[in-house]
This record gives sequence, structure tokens and C-alpha cells, in this order.
Amino acid sequence: MSAAERSAPRFKGRAYAAFLFDMDGTLLDSSIVVERTWRAWAARHRVDVEALLAVSHGVQCGDIMRRFAAPDVDIVEEARRFHEAELADTEGVVAIAGIEALLAELDPDAWAIVTSAPLELAKMRLRAAGLPVPKILVTAEDVRRGKPDPEGFLKAARRLGAPIAECLVFEDSPAGVAAGKAAGAHVAIVGDLVPASEGTYAITDYR
Repeated sequence: MSAAERSAPRFKGRAYAAFLFDMDGTLLDSSIVVERTWRAWAARHRVDVEALLAVSHGVQCGDIMRRFAAPDVDIVEEARRFHEAELADTEGVVAIAGIEALLAELDPDAWAIVTSAPLELAKMRLRAAGLPVPKILVTAEDVRRGKPDPEGFLKAARRLGAPIAECLVFEDSPAGVAAGKAAGAHVAIVGDLVPASEGTYAITDYR
């Protein structure tokens, strides 16, 4: 076995070229903060918050706002204000069980994060959860099309120099799982928001 093969990340006994992680709901749980922020926004705009929350997971906030806001709403300004509200609130952000140990074992050149969050917010939430910021962090600013488009995962794989077909994507949302599959990667579903049958693997957490 070569040195590269020995250092390759492994999951369920299989070696992969790289692991590509979503962030919110996959590496860390920020659901309390996210819901709190969306409820405030929905109340201000008289939007059905339950309908919004049902489709918001894993999707960029601007895309959600375009779907639910009135036609005359300035989406760029609303997204900026939403981002500021999220940056001001880290209460309740925690790591998903077992992820610290897994990340500590990985070669820094063999994993990346692909998130719908902006860069500043992604770094803040990772720090709040006590998790490392990877060398490759693909955020909302890095893509033209958010999940379920595969652009983010394809970009992360290219930056790592890993064939996407040899990567394992960890995701928890319907949009994220769809993006990983569309990219051509194997997908490990974390949690219970997506049926286990939609992925290559399904796990509750990383323990």
C-alpha cells in the first residue's frame, strides 16, 4: 500500500480521494440560530414562516428571500441585514457528535467544506462550535449557483485535486444531497431530513 493510499480518508472500509462536508446540520448544529433569524425576518415581511422553514435548509438566504418576499423588496439589502443578524448570534451553535475526532484524523489536504453560508459567517460558526477552518472552504461568495446546483462541490474537488467521482460528500439537506449526487460524488446523509435511500450511506452522527 502506498503512502497516499494509507493517508486517504476512509469511510465504512472504503478509501476516498477526499471528504467534502456541508457545514450547517452536517458539521455543526446552528438550527436554533437559523430558525430564530428566519422567524424574525418572516414576521417583519408577513411571510408564512412554517412554509419558509420547510424549504430553507441548505439553501442560500437570498434564494429563499426571492421566493417569499414581495416583488418590491430589495433582496441584496435584506440579505445583508440577515447576514448581520446571524453574525450577532452564536448562542446554541454546537458541533455534531463525533465530528471533532473525525476531523482530527484527516489529512488537511483531503477534506473541504462546501456551505451556502457567506465566508465570514462560516468562519464564525466553526469557531463557535470549536471546529477547525479547513484549507479549502467554498462559501456563498465562491459560486454563481447555490445548492442544489453541484457547482460548489465540483469547485472544492478541483481545488483539492481530487476526482469528484472519488469523493464522499457529507450532507443533511435535500438541496445538499441533490447537489452532491448531481456532482457525481458518493453521498453520506447525516441526520433524518433526507430518506436514507437517497444516499450511498446514512448516519445519525459521527460516533
